[in-house]
Amino acid sequence: MKKILVLLSVFTFSFFFAQISKTYDIKGVTRKAMVFEPSLKSVKIPVVFVFHGHGGNATFASKKIDFQNYYKEAIVVFMEGIPGTSGYVVDKKGLLNGWQMFPNDHGNRDVLFFDEVLKDLEKNYPVDPNRIYLVGHSNGARFANVLWAERSDRIAAICSVAAQGGNMIRGAKPLSVWMSMGENDPLVPYQMQKKSIEIVQENLKTDPETAVTKGDKTFYKGSNQTELVVEIRNAGHEFPHESIPEMVDFFRRQHR
Repeated sequence: MKKILVLLSVFTFSFFFAQISKTYDIKGVTRKAMVFEPSLKSVKIPVVFVFHGHGGNATFASKKIDFQNYYKEAIVVFMEGIPGTSGYVVDKKGLLNGWQMFPNDHGNRDVLFFDEVLKDLEKNYPVDPNRIYLVGHSNGARFANVLWAERSDRIAAICSVAAQGGNMIRGAKPLSVWMSMGENDPLVPYQMQKKSIEIVQENLKTDPETAVTKGDKTFYKGSNQTELVVEIRNAGHEFPHESIPEMVDFFRRQHR
């Protein structure tokens, strides 16, 4: 009997914590997201939003940027972009999935999408409002910086890979940031991304004397207990999957 109860408990736990595909109506447009519930229970649940690159989708991102397999006590949400944003280098007509590049761009369509998904999560789960994190790759990283500019009061930390915020986030409210860039990036040049480092340092008022370099990463302490991690890789435009465990540890250290 005891063995049956244990098995039933495991079944119930597995059933509750699952992958869910959801749709949302944003001003008459159907938007999609994949929600991975945590595999480890906690009283208050952190949330990680992941934004794919231009031309991507939520399903592909969930396999390549699989934070759900490393941050098991968090809800991990893969939101899906829609056509309409120019890829500049590729897909200049904006026929593929993408994200808004600036605040109020395209009627703020993607910011409103983020708002609706977060509202839905807070309605259905005991979300920890002080531990909401963003991960973006390429165009998705740019959008994560749009959210920094627009929704900094809701976010504890962001991780932007292969695209940064630039002048758009100048003067934004300090929050912890992981900036990752490849020196051989053929799509978003390293020299262009590098210019954003100084802007983020100004926002966080980082102390250069606190800088600690470990391999290709330099760690800085900023104001209001913020942290900046600058990861400069001998790589191209790809997402550094090998860095995900450290990115998760970075998120675990951050809260509003």
